[in-house]
Amino acid sequence: WIGVIMWTWVSVMNPHTQGWGWIQTMPVAMMVALCTFAGFLFTRDKRSPFSDPAVLCLVLFVVWVVIGWPFSFYPGDSREMLVRVLKIDLMVLVTIALLTTRQQIQWFVGVMTFSIGFYGVKGGMFTLATGGGHKVWGPGGFIGGNNEIALAIILVMPFIYYGYLAIDPTRAWLRRGMLAAMGLSAAAALGSHSRGALLAIVAMTLFLWWRSEKKFGLGVVLAVLGVSLIAFMPSNWNERMQTIETYEKDSSAMGRINAWKMATNLANDRVIAGGGFSIYEPSTFARYAPDATDIHAAHSVYFQVLGEHGWLGLALWIAIWWYTWRGAAWIRANATEAAGTKWCSHLASMCQVSLVGYAVGGAFLSLAYFDLPYNDMITVVVTRRWMQERGQHNVSVPMNNIADGVAA
Repeated sequence: WIGVIMWTWVSVMNPHTQGWGWIQTMPVAMMVALCTFAGFLFTRDKRSPFSDPAVLCLVLFVVWVVIGWPFSFYPGDSREMLVRVLKIDLMVLVTIALLTTRQQIQWFVGVMTFSIGFYGVKGGMFTLATGGGHKVWGPGGFIGGNNEIALAIILVMPFIYYGYLAIDPTRAWLRRGMLAAMGLSAAAALGSHSRGALLAIVAMTLFLWWRSEKKFGLGVVLAVLGVSLIAFMPSNWNERMQTIETYEKDSSAMGRINAWKMATNLANDRVIAGGGFSIYEPSTFARYAPDATDIHAAHSVYFQVLGEHGWLGLALWIAIWWYTWRGAAWIRANATEAAGTKWCSHLASMCQVSLVGYAVGGAFLSLAYFDLPYNDMITVVVTRRWMQERGQHNVSVPMNNIADGVAA
């Protein structure tokens, strides 16, 4: 299980990219994966990862992608992304199999949160120091761009808040530090100058407020923080955000809409398989796009999956998140203070808040295969299983005698 924790750190944060020289190109993730697989073969402390409907939908989606790959427009060009997706999804299954205790789950959530929270705090400090006049950029990989790192930061902000809720109230300095990290992360997301990030953070904030038990207090804090940050941003930031209302005059926005129409026309023509991972080519746009000269990536997780894997692929992909949401709802409905599972309810709520951010922000970015949202799914699946095993294996044991933080 330590291997999957390290894999999470390496794959999400890309810490080796912050170094110099040979470490930047060293296959760190592959080394970690090989060690983890070796341990996975010998350990008895694992579970079947296939007992949750969200996981089954993920497996069906992967099978569908593999079946469709030989029939894609450019199988050779698609091979690299296919291998990358298979590696990520395989490690998702291994992680679900190996995280079995509360301690392991919280280590997983903590490392995931730190991995992106680092860039949130760093980017927030950069935004404040430069007056918001320069964009916040990511470390590379899936989150190298300003839009991508902004969405990643937004996805982990709910888990920073979960950390705040989980910390002992007597450790006031640490709780204040978590709140400061949230504020700086919000500043970093705005400092990316990403319009999609602004929409995502507004949607997620409203949902977080709606779910809060202390709506008035949290509402005041969020309102003050939001107004202060927006007022702090420079005029060029405000001008860019205002283009949301006049998107038809913005070439970038119209280019995305052109790519969305291309993906829809392609999926209608190839109803089952889609066009594969490499569809953003002149020949594809010439055949399916209204404007053949305006070639863009999908810039939307929904149209990305639709164009690349067809309507059935999109249905399976959406089913992953539907069942993840349902799993989180089950946790919230069954977690109680008396049973020692209230922390599960808080964690599931934050997973749902994070998914709202992904559903809105992902509508404007090509991040359908990014690790981080799948970590939300992992968190929900392993937390629900922990609750179910605890209930099944400890029916005759008083709950107050069970060691808090250790699975049955």
